[in-house]
Amino acid sequence: MQMLMQTTPTEAPPKRAPTLYGIIVFKLLKGALFLTLAITVYTLSDNDLPREFARLMRWLKVHPGNQFFSMLATRVGQLTEANMLWAAAGTFFYSLFSLVEGVGLIFRVSWAGWLAIGESVFFIPIELYDLLRNFSWTIFGVLAINIIIAVYLLRNRDRLFRHHRHH
Repeated sequence: MQMLMQTTPTEAPPKRAPTLYGIIVFKLLKGALFLTLAITVYTLSDNDLPREFARLMRWLKVHPGNQFFSMLATRVGQLTEANMLWAAAGTFFYSLFSLVEGVGLIFRVSWAGWLAIGESVFFIPIELYDLLRNFSWTIFGVLAINIIIAVYLLRNRDRLFRHHRHH
């Protein structure tokens, strides 16, 4: 009796992609940072913020007459608990967005690649506008990172991501 072996096509394991790994680490770190920020804002939302800010300034040994920190203290005093809760919720959802992107990129699913491309491209005009109004090396760096991410993922999407093919 002859056994017939039926072969099923299997996907080759994805090739190494150090730039993709860097993007994944960036997305996961950004997500973790924003999650930490969301939790911090939430826990501070019902505190006496002006008193907390004054305590922080004393701990940092900032001179009370410093104009920048005096203006910042005034702004902190205007924050309401509701504003803090909205900020915490928005920051939390943005952190989830980055974390989902990062995990999706780990598994190399095509929707995560498109999500990362879309997010990066979305912020480019905003960053360009900010740079034209007031140049900042930080914004320039963020702009460069977003351009690199978008271009890299667009150029390499067929090689990097699994595509569900129907035969």
